[in-house]
Amino acid sequence: MANIIITEAGVGVPVYWEQAKQELMKRDRIMRKLIPQFGDLHLTGRGDIFTTLARSIIGQQISVKAAQAVWQRFLQTCPKCTPAQVLKAGSENLALCGLSKRKAEYILDLADHFKAKRVHADLWNEMEDEDVIAELIDIRGIGRWTAEMFLIFNLLRPNILPLDDQGLLKGISVNYFSGEPVSRSDAREVSANWEPWRTVATWYLWRSLDAVSTV
Repeated sequence: MANIIITEAGVGVPVYWEQAKQELMKRDRIMRKLIPQFGDLHLTGRGDIFTTLARSIIGQQISVKAAQAVWQRFLQTCPKCTPAQVLKAGSENLALCGLSKRKAEYILDLADHFKAKRVHADLWNEMEDEDVIAELIDIRGIGRWTAEMFLIFNLLRPNILPLDDQGLLKGISVNYFSGEPVSRSDAREVSANWEPWRTVATWYLWRSLDAVSTV
């Protein structure tokens, strides 16, 4: 299933992006002001599925700089970053990359799920959002937030609302509630107006925080 359009510049744009922008601007006064601020910027997809999930596990609860250093050492041990290569490396070699015992177990569990085909990655493009999430969170070290980020950035799903994401909640707070704290219930209420383009609205709220932080 094709979910991107390749522009003349060779950049992949989600097929739904322009339609989503227009509909969000019609329905939502905040989106009407926010979306034009970012011109032609749009969500872009990430690469290989297994690599993305492995990197997301490695990066959990450590700084970006530390995660990058561990990732580079990991790639020296597993340059192809395939499930078979990770399983062959084993926990001791993964620990030498700087992975904690628990994260090494998580990476091995991820590799085992893929090698044993306990996940159906080749079918994820056709599966419902919640069915993909259910497969992902069955892997140790992958929670709902990581699964939702995967659906947004790898599968480019248009209607994901990551309620555990602090950036989303802060974006709603700043743009809709004048900076007042918001609950998950508040977020759901605001986002009801975004269906079926909650991913797109979320992306623009993330970008709005980037803009604030650079002022």
